[in-house]
Amino acid sequence: MSEIDSALVVFVLLLAVTGIGVWVRPLLPEEHKAHETVQLIQLVIGMLVTFAALVLGLMTASAKSSFDTSSNDLRTYAADLIEFDTTLREYGTDTGPARQLLRQYTAAAIASTWPAETPPTGDYPKDIGSPDNSQKLESVRLGDTLTAVGQELRTLRTRDPLQQRALDDALKQYRRVVDARWKLIEEAHSSISRPFLTTLTFWLGVIFLSFGLIAPRNALALVTISLGAVSIASAIYVIVDLDTPFTGPIVISSSPMRDALDHLRR
Repeated sequence: MSEIDSALVVFVLLLAVTGIGVWVRPLLPEEHKAHETVQLIQLVIGMLVTFAALVLGLMTASAKSSFDTSSNDLRTYAADLIEFDTTLREYGTDTGPARQLLRQYTAAAIASTWPAETPPTGDYPKDIGSPDNSQKLESVRLGDTLTAVGQELRTLRTRDPLQQRALDDALKQYRRVVDARWKLIEEAHSSISRPFLTTLTFWLGVIFLSFGLIAPRNALALVTISLGAVSIASAIYVIVDLDTPFTGPIVISSSPMRDALDHLRR
């Protein structure tokens, strides 16, 4: 379920349970509308509101922290690509094919991971990413291209100790790039537990059902409840969107990878 779908489901559900509360209220016996009963409902609502607000706050902080971690890891990944290419350049002209593959990989990764942005210029397979852009950096063809870089390095034959040290450094940096790529792939997947999100939605539904039971039947009360439902749905939207850093309107900036590609093309 996408970020917008999750927010819409929550919004519609909250309005629906509020409407149920408004509809049920006139049908209740008079003793259920006594002042003591209303006070009890308000106390329970206060408890649930506090608990739900705490959980939403923690989820927002966790999603933002996860988003920032992925953003920092992407910058580190871009720096690793630059350092790797620099070592290949220091080795000599024999690393030309490996460097060309690395440039193609970087350009294709940008094009497939940020399909809504302007793709990089240059000669690289435009369809190297996932066909539906659902896998982003996890595209098999992108992985094969990066694997081909390592295969090119292992075919090199050094001519002096200086080249041997450069090749050893390049192989270590290649392994670091591969590890960083898989770290980003794992971080791109949502970490929010769907059963937990469903349970939170249930709590919010109970709260809004109680609102419908005790709210006066006038336009201002209904508008206020509707605005509350919009606010809650928007909070869910932001949480789910931040938890998927490479999809949705809120995504990690492609600038580090584009800067890395500029360095690789020098």
